[in-house]
Amino acid sequence: MTTAAIPAHHEGHVHRDDEGSRMGMWLFLFTELILFGGMFVIYAVYRFSHPAEFELGSKELDTLVGTVNTMVLLTSSLTVAMSITAIQRGNKKFSLLLVGITIALALVFLVNKYFEWSHKFSVGLYPQSPELLSRPQGEILYFGLYFVMTGLHALHVIIGAVVLAVIMRFISRDIITKDSFVKLEAGALYWHLVDIIWIFLFPLFYLVH
Repeated sequence: MTTAAIPAHHEGHVHRDDEGSRMGMWLFLFTELILFGGMFVIYAVYRFSHPAEFELGSKELDTLVGTVNTMVLLTSSLTVAMSITAIQRGNKKFSLLLVGITIALALVFLVNKYFEWSHKFSVGLYPQSPELLSRPQGEILYFGLYFVMTGLHALHVIIGAVVLAVIMRFISRDIITKDSFVKLEAGALYWHLVDIIWIFLFPLFYLVH
C-alpha cells in the first residue's frame, strides 16, 4: 500500500514541476517581448518622423540576404518543433538530428549576418562613422536602430543555439525522454520567440516603403 502511494505522489510532484517550468518560461518570454516591444515603439516614432530617410536607409540593405535569413529561421522553427514530436514518440536519434539541424540553421543565419554587417562596416555605414554622420538625421537614426535591434536579435540567436546544444546533451544522456521533455519544450519556445522577433525585424528594416 505504501509502495503504491509513493509513485503516485512522485508522479504528481513531477507534473507540478513541469507546469511551474512552463509558466516560468512563458513569464520570461513575456519580459523579452516587452524589451523588443519597447524598441518597436521607438522605431515607429522615428519612422513616422523621418519616413523618407528610413526608406533611403533601407535601400542600403540587401533584401535577398534578409529573405534568405527569414527562410532559414522559419525552417529552424519547423525542425525544433518536429524534434518535440520525435521525442514524444520515443525517437531519440531523430530528435537529436532535428535539434542539430536547428543549431546548424542558426549558424547559417549568423554567418549571413556577419557578412552583411561586414559589408556595412566596409562602406562606412556603422554608428558614429564619418560616412554615416554626414547623412541626414533620419538615416543616422535608421542605421542606429538597425545595428542595435539586429545585434540584440543576433545575441538571442547565439544564446538560443547554446541552449539547444545543452538540450542535445540532455537528450543524448536521457535526461530528456518521451516521458520528460519539458526542457526541450522550453528551449523550443525560446527559439520560436527568436524567430517571431525576426519576422517583425525583416519588414521593418528591409521592406520600408
